[in-house]
Amino acid sequence: MDVRVLGTVEVTLAGTAVNLGGPKPTTLLALLAIHAGAVVTTDQIIDVLWLDRPPANVRATIHTHVSALRRILGPDVVARKANGYLLRTEHATVDLCQAWELATAGRGLTGQDQHEEAVTVLRRALALWRGDTTLGGATGEWVETERARIAEFRLGLQEDLLEAALATGRQGMPIDELTALVEQNPLRERLRGHLIRTLAMFGRQAEALSCYQAGSQVLAAELGVQPGAELQAIHRQLLAGAPAPDPVVAPIVPRQLPAGIADFTGRVEELRRLAGSRAPIVALAGKPGAGKSTLAIHIGQMMRERFTDGELYVDLRGGDRTPLLPIDVLGRFLRALGVDESAIPGPLDERAALYRSLLADRAVLVLLDNAVDEAQVRPLLPSGANCRCLTTSRARLSALAGADHVNVPTLTEPDALDLFARIVGNQRVAQQPEQAREIVRLCGRLPLAVRVAGARLAARPDWPLARLVDRLGEQRRILNKLSVGDLEVRGSLNLSYHALPERERLALRRLGWLGTPDFSVWLLAVLIGATLTDAENIAEHLVDAQLADTASEDSAGVVRYRLHDLTRVFAWERAEDEEAQADLVAVVERVAECSMGLVNHASDGTPMRLLGSVLPTEFRCDVTEFVTDLAPLAWFDAEQAALVHIVERTSQLELAGVAARLATALCSSSFAISNRFTHWWRTHTAALEAARRAGDVLSQGLLLVGLGWLRSEQDRLDEAIDYYQQALTAFDEIRDERGSVATHLMLASAQRELGQLTAALRTIEQAWPALMAATEPEAPVRAHHIRGTILTELGQFPEALRLCERAVAGYQEIGDAHGVGLALRSMGIVHRAAGRLDQAATCCERALALLRPVGDHLMTAYAVQALAKVRIRQGNGREVRESLAQALRTCHDMQDGFGQALVLRTLGELELAVGRPAAAVDQLENSMQWWPALSLPLWHARCQRDLARALRALDRHAEADRVHAEAMAVFLRCESREAREENAGQTPTVATWRG
Repeated sequence: MDVRVLGTVEVTLAGTAVNLGGPKPTTLLALLAIHAGAVVTTDQIIDVLWLDRPPANVRATIHTHVSALRRILGPDVVARKANGYLLRTEHATVDLCQAWELATAGRGLTGQDQHEEAVTVLRRALALWRGDTTLGGATGEWVETERARIAEFRLGLQEDLLEAALATGRQGMPIDELTALVEQNPLRERLRGHLIRTLAMFGRQAEALSCYQAGSQVLAAELGVQPGAELQAIHRQLLAGAPAPDPVVAPIVPRQLPAGIADFTGRVEELRRLAGSRAPIVALAGKPGAGKSTLAIHIGQMMRERFTDGELYVDLRGGDRTPLLPIDVLGRFLRALGVDESAIPGPLDERAALYRSLLADRAVLVLLDNAVDEAQVRPLLPSGANCRCLTTSRARLSALAGADHVNVPTLTEPDALDLFARIVGNQRVAQQPEQAREIVRLCGRLPLAVRVAGARLAARPDWPLARLVDRLGEQRRILNKLSVGDLEVRGSLNLSYHALPERERLALRRLGWLGTPDFSVWLLAVLIGATLTDAENIAEHLVDAQLADTASEDSAGVVRYRLHDLTRVFAWERAEDEEAQADLVAVVERVAECSMGLVNHASDGTPMRLLGSVLPTEFRCDVTEFVTDLAPLAWFDAEQAALVHIVERTSQLELAGVAARLATALCSSSFAISNRFTHWWRTHTAALEAARRAGDVLSQGLLLVGLGWLRSEQDRLDEAIDYYQQALTAFDEIRDERGSVATHLMLASAQRELGQLTAALRTIEQAWPALMAATEPEAPVRAHHIRGTILTELGQFPEALRLCERAVAGYQEIGDAHGVGLALRSMGIVHRAAGRLDQAATCCERALALLRPVGDHLMTAYAVQALAKVRIRQGNGREVRESLAQALRTCHDMQDGFGQALVLRTLGELELAVGRPAAAVDQLENSMQWWPALSLPLWHARCQRDLARALRALDRHAEADRVHAEAMAVFLRCESREAREENAGQTPTVATWRG
């Protein structure tokens, strides 16, 4: 595929042009092609396509245009990156890129005196242009800038061709064409010199002299200067009648690049990118202390041999209160290039014109270090096709036309450790590698911070590395310790901070004080009281200022951001110093309240589990503006780290009530479906400690119930029962009937699973009057459901079925599809136990149809297992083998030991049913390894009873009798239905709540 911009913008596939669909996609493709192989930021795209009038849904519109291009070009040609898009050169050939490559090759051949070959290569490069209208069909102000840049490149190519051709004794182009070029570019001395030499070569000395005089007059009138040394030398040779000389080098060659540092480390990818860039401007941007200047100087030193006419360097002091003015920098540069002080013009535009003219025919590297913005840089950009400009800045110079933008990230851990070892000494690092890694981590792998930490240790050879680790580990002291000599991390950050507008400073302070590991726009909007649109703009401004990073995109394309660790500490300091503590605490409380509202909204239509009835139904924040179209589980997945941190932060700030409510809301929502056990434990233990410090008994009760529920989900039922009993004590102390009712339900469920069937029935009967009188409609429905499951275990099938049917009706009435699915599965288990297999299959199939759409993968696996048991009993076991294997994988992935044991047991029943008793023994023995670890003797006994059947099929009767006797002892002790079945001589059907 060919992408062509040197003429009308077009794409050709197999030689046939493709319709691009209008000016916007054409312009977007042109922009991507000009920067092929480099990321074009979303901000750049917005500026090019809409300038200062983007549509309200601009990012979605960009995505639409990109999708349209992908349909034309193929899905792999345009790649999405964190902050923009990239045209992948391995999938498309761009004519401008070809021209750059051929130009480089041609100039290299000329430098090796291979002039014939150079002429051939340079003619191939120039042949890529199709007419004079570069970027035809693209629109916007940027097009003119790019056309001028490409025209300059083309003119340089023509000059190179003329020079190579003259060296072979031939003309590079017809004299009339060359004369027209000189007339169009009267200040271009190199081009005029080629015309004079060509005229002289054909014996037209008078015309050659006239051409020189015309050029001298134009330079004097326009710039107030005489022709340069090269053109004057050609003139002298012309007057002497000798052949015009080859170009001469100007006598003054500035070499201003600072020396590189001896311990430069890493940056392999960035160096490769910079060395391979064909752009005339390479703009490096990175956060304070990232090593931008060091990298720019290092690559400049690597490339200096390519720039035979020298290097110009200036520190523009972008981080200072008084950055350098372009007019003053131009004065410095002009003096460095040999212009006498008296010949330097006064106005900025005249200085810039003279500067560009002097560099037009030279190969000079210009390094503009520490720039403020594009306005400071533009007058200092060289114009010559053989020149290159490197810029460094904290803010990304997105509006710098034609630039290759390179982000300078923090160091990788190996590179950061290497830098640290070079400063501290390899032996010290080798002796204390863990402490070295921790120091690098605490420095956030920021080169400036690593260098400062290393310098402190190098100055104290008697210090063990652990001593600095301890000092850096205290948030309040870390920036104090990252200071040595004139190197200071805080000072570097402070300059960037004070350069921000007030709204951005407020955002940075509050983000640092809240401290979430990452954040989305809604959280920032709540923190500073802004609209989503304003918050997104502020977040992007922080990214541009290198004080925030884009962390990721969720599945809906919503960007998440994060602060660097040291930036977060700095922002926290600023908040402490500049804002009242009460205001900061109030902001965090508002964030937590809004988080609860969003959690509630994200859980709408998905399971709100048992504690939902205990939570408030009204929220203090209106979150309507912040609601997204993201699926609930995907939203929780994106926000989980931030939500957990908000609970922990509110707990630290002694906001016990809001911390407890948010923690409870999380475990009562879709968040709990995915068994995020570590996060569940963190939120509840942090909030419980705060509630105990505050003496908030209600919050303690809520959190103790949540911890009991967590232990139930982890199949640690003894611990769960202990937490539930503590919660009942707390609710009884404050006479909170709602909390007590919910806790009785959960306690009874845990007792049932543990095999304490009589105790479970007693627990729910004690609370039955309160459950039936509860004002929350969920309470009696759940009570009927749980009591039905207990009676199923006790073998009271008619009453169990009646209660489960009432539960199904109740869940339907309150609109809880998830609850309906669970209760239908319970009905299926009752029917199966009673031998009504067709009714059991219908109930389990209906349960599956309801559970799958809500995303509860674990209970879907349990429903699959329940249906599989029915199919096995119906003689159709072979068809469920794969679904059982998938259910086993789900339970394993979600750390559900009970489910794994249950499915393994069902696989054992399947093997027995299809006549493979030996395979059944293997599966059942695997299942039996789980039950003792889970402290579930009743389920272990049920598995033993199945194992006894398999052993008898293998004629291992003695083992079978022993195992069966052990199982019976447990059934009798638990008073489970199996004991009555055996005593009555019935064939056991093995019905359990979860299996």
